[in-house]
Amino acid sequence: MPPNNSRGGGRRPPSVRVKSARGRKTSSTAWLRRQLNDPYVAEAQRLGYRSRAAFKLIELDDRLRLLKPGLKVVDLGAAPGGWTQVAVARTKAAEGQGRVVAIDRLEMDPVAGATVLQGDFMEAEAQARVRDALGGAADLVLSDLSPSTTGHKSTDHVRIIALVEETIVFAEEVLAPGGALIAKVFQGGAAGDVLDRVKVLFDKIRHIKPEASRKESPEVYLVATGFRGKA
Repeated sequence: MPPNNSRGGGRRPPSVRVKSARGRKTSSTAWLRRQLNDPYVAEAQRLGYRSRAAFKLIELDDRLRLLKPGLKVVDLGAAPGGWTQVAVARTKAAEGQGRVVAIDRLEMDPVAGATVLQGDFMEAEAQARVRDALGGAADLVLSDLSPSTTGHKSTDHVRIIALVEETIVFAEEVLAPGGALIAKVFQGGAAGDVLDRVKVLFDKIRHIKPEASRKESPEVYLVATGFRGKA
C-alpha cells in the first residue's frame, strides 16, 4: 500500500459509490469505481505521478536496486509517463548524471530530464533514434507494455507472447553487457521458448508481482539481470 500521511489515524476513507449512467457500459462503471477507490490512484495524484503504475516500478526498484544514478535507461510504451518519471528521479537524469529515453506510439507530454520519442520500438528506424538519444547502449530496458486485446482468450494470448518476444529482441539489440530488463508478462510469466531465450541471454531471471498491481490483474513482471551480450 502507498504510505498514508493523513491525520485520520491511518483509516481509509469511505468507499465512493458510482451510479450507473445511461449510455455508460457496466465495465466502464466498474473501472470508474476502481479508480475512485484506489489508494494508489489517489497517492499518484498527490505526488504528481502521471499514473498509478509508477508505484509498480518504485516497488520493483526498492527490491531490486536496478535504477542508479548515471545509468542509461529505455522506457518502452512509456505513455503517459509514470515509469519515465521514476526512472528520471532515480538515475538523476534531470541533474545530468543519467539518461532516460522514453518511446511510445502515442504522443506523450514531455518529462523534464527525459528524451521523449514517438514511434514503434519494433521498427528499425525507431531503434536507431533510441540509440542516438542514448548515445550508446542501455543499462536497463523497462517495459510496462500491454497489447491491444480482443476479448478472445487464445488470440489475446498470442498477442501477449508476441509483444514479450519483441521486447526481448529489442533488449538484445540495445542493452550493454551486464544490463537488465524489466518487462510486463502475463498468465504465470514468461514460459516455453520465450523463457528459454531469456535464460540464454541473462544470468538471472525471476518473476515478481508488485503489491501495486491489482489483485484481479494477471500481470506479473519478468526481471532479467546480467545481460551476457547479443547471442
